[in-house]
Amino acid sequence: MDGGAQQSCIRDPPGVGSVEQEGDVGEGPPATDLRRSQPLFIHSSSRPLSEEEPRASSLPNIPNPFPELCSPSNSPILNSPPGGQGPPREGACHLVKVFSEDGSCRSLEVSAGTTARQLCEMLVQRTHALYDHSWALVELHQHLALERCLEDHESVVEVQSAWPLGADSRFVFRKNFAKYELFKSNASLFPEVMVSSCLEANKSMAHSELIQNFLNSGSCPEVQGFLQLREASRKVWKRFYFSLRRSGLYYSTKGTSKDPRHLQYFADLTESNIYYVTQGKKHYGTPTEFGFCIKPYKVRSGVKGLKLLCSEDEQSRTCWMAAFRLFKYGMQLYRNYQQAQARLSQHPWITPTPLQSVSDSALVAMDFSGCTGRVIENPSEVLTAVLEEAQAWRKKTTHRYSLPAACQSSPLSAAIHRTQPWFHGRISREDTQQLIGRQGLVDGVFLVRESQRNPKGFVLSLCHLQKVKHYLILPSEEEGRLYFTMDDGQTRFADLIQLVEFHQINRGILPCKLRHYCTCVAL
Repeated sequence: MDGGAQQSCIRDPPGVGSVEQEGDVGEGPPATDLRRSQPLFIHSSSRPLSEEEPRASSLPNIPNPFPELCSPSNSPILNSPPGGQGPPREGACHLVKVFSEDGSCRSLEVSAGTTARQLCEMLVQRTHALYDHSWALVELHQHLALERCLEDHESVVEVQSAWPLGADSRFVFRKNFAKYELFKSNASLFPEVMVSSCLEANKSMAHSELIQNFLNSGSCPEVQGFLQLREASRKVWKRFYFSLRRSGLYYSTKGTSKDPRHLQYFADLTESNIYYVTQGKKHYGTPTEFGFCIKPYKVRSGVKGLKLLCSEDEQSRTCWMAAFRLFKYGMQLYRNYQQAQARLSQHPWITPTPLQSVSDSALVAMDFSGCTGRVIENPSEVLTAVLEEAQAWRKKTTHRYSLPAACQSSPLSAAIHRTQPWFHGRISREDTQQLIGRQGLVDGVFLVRESQRNPKGFVLSLCHLQKVKHYLILPSEEEGRLYFTMDDGQTRFADLIQLVEFHQINRGILPCKLRHYCTCVAL
């Protein structure tokens, strides 16, 4: 009775039970004792469940605490590629860690669209540093000895997302005075021998005219010259003649020939980044210290795939790097420069430092001997005014030395230079050259440090013509008065601050005026 009652409750759908019974005939026990579960067809009904609805509506509405696990399209775990950190998501906040040159670091929370210029402005405000357009964000790959300065329009999060996981890569916040030196009229980054094809029509074309021609027409100059190339399969460097064109970078397999049969395609700049090689001889065995590297986007980690090049001197490397930037970014570079200049003029609270570089064309000779000042336009009169001012400076210094000795040799005046940003204390000559090289080999970049050979002396390190020169500052005492000099006492200064301020206005014995001082900020 129980079995019959169970059979009467479970109805087989038409056609299904008969097929099962036919397949089991002659095998196993009788069909009456065999019970199998059969699929039930549930017919849809438009009638609402009156009893279930009030019960569901009475339950509290609990939000899902992990929505990203229920939507695979937004899941960072399911969508992140295995090779790196993945592309940045719009609207999300990202953590960016920035280092300074002294090793300190600061973590910032930024959006996906934050540019390098915006991040630099944030760091300037948080560190209370003086703002100018020379602050830059540098991408540093220590395991590859590669570094490059990010352009102002580049996305910081996008650059960071391209780094391989676990790699020793970081952002460094520091000065770069050479970033916009390309658009200044007094810069000579392109020697005629490297752009001779562009100068065939007009041999007297200057650098400013070359850049202006690019800004007007959008045509980049064809840069050419010899470079050392490292072969991919072997650690051997060979010298080839390279040509940089709109279509890419080529090298000639037959001397300096530009015949299409002899030109070999080398790299596409639009799909690559250009890096400076910081320790080329140690890591890659470069013939000189002036190496650079073309790193394609697809190369995420390791040395394999890097295109290593080496120039003969710093001027040649600077020319190639400037040409690479022009070819890759074009007018965007000039727009970045214009926007940086506009920020300084729009914000009156942003005041340049007293040691800020000023273009010589913006300085005029003035005569304040009368009731009102006037501009001196006669060159001979300008020279006379300069000599008179120099003589007045010497008389002022002599008058200062004539004061009593008790007012002169105070501990404060002897150590006041230590509070200045251009004073770097006791650093070595090698570290000085590396620091100036990192912040831009531009004429007038300088710092003052303590002398390692003379315990009481100081050294003024100055960059001129892309070379760092060092000038010894010796203290001397006469009639109980202390002064500093660089020319055996012919020009005397009461302290180092007076010496620096004088050479900002007058060249003196130096090859150029002091324009930019090297500084490091602590994050």
